[in-house]
Amino acid sequence: MTKSFASIVITGASSGIGEALALDYAAPGIALALSGRDSERLQAVADACRARGATVDTGQIDVVDKEALAAWLTQFDELHPVDLLIANAGISIDKDNSSIDDFSIIRQTFAVNVDGVFNTVEPLVGRMMARGRGQIAVVSSLAGFIGLPYSASYNASKAAIRVWGESLRYVLRKNGIGVSVICPGFVVSRLTASAPFPMPFLMSAARASAIIRNGLARNKPRIAFPIGTKAAVWLGTVLPGRWTARLLGA
Repeated sequence: MTKSFASIVITGASSGIGEALALDYAAPGIALALSGRDSERLQAVADACRARGATVDTGQIDVVDKEALAAWLTQFDELHPVDLLIANAGISIDKDNSSIDDFSIIRQTFAVNVDGVFNTVEPLVGRMMARGRGQIAVVSSLAGFIGLPYSASYNASKAAIRVWGESLRYVLRKNGIGVSVICPGFVVSRLTASAPFPMPFLMSAARASAIIRNGLARNKPRIAFPIGTKAAVWLGTVLPGRWTARLLGA
């Protein structure tokens, strides 16, 4: 049995996967709550979604701002009871390696990628539980499965969200709520545009959106792609640690 959604929240909707999802879900009878930090890009996405017939509410809100985000989300939920929540907002500013020379980069990454997801889910999960229905999606990454020789704080933050989301699924199942963890590989976006390392199997945001929407409709526990990167990560996790480290140059 597949699910359909009528009231959808997407954080980080002004570019990349978030933008592609917003545009693909936009249709007559659909209410979208789209957040982002760049007002110009966010407004352009909202206008495009309205042109497709959707009702759109925008919030130029940083997911780190817990109070502002909660107020906006609950106000939207009062008007359009949310049945799909996609915690997508994230940053990757640790480009060189682990940034141990500047721990503020590490803390900022965790503040957005981990606390920002908590701030997104917390205001709505109780309401969804009371209604006994809905779907929650948290965006992790295939980089969250294994220690890689770059972007250590990004990888670690995505690992935390992956495990939390996968565990949360068991907690919320009895309340009629599905939880999916989205684990993309490299997807064309503002995050990957400046990446100083090779990006095998780079995928368009439109293709990623199609895979994600199919997985969410089927309440898949984990939506991981593309297959090439997924296979390489799987290999890295099953090999002995010293072999994986050697392959990665450690």
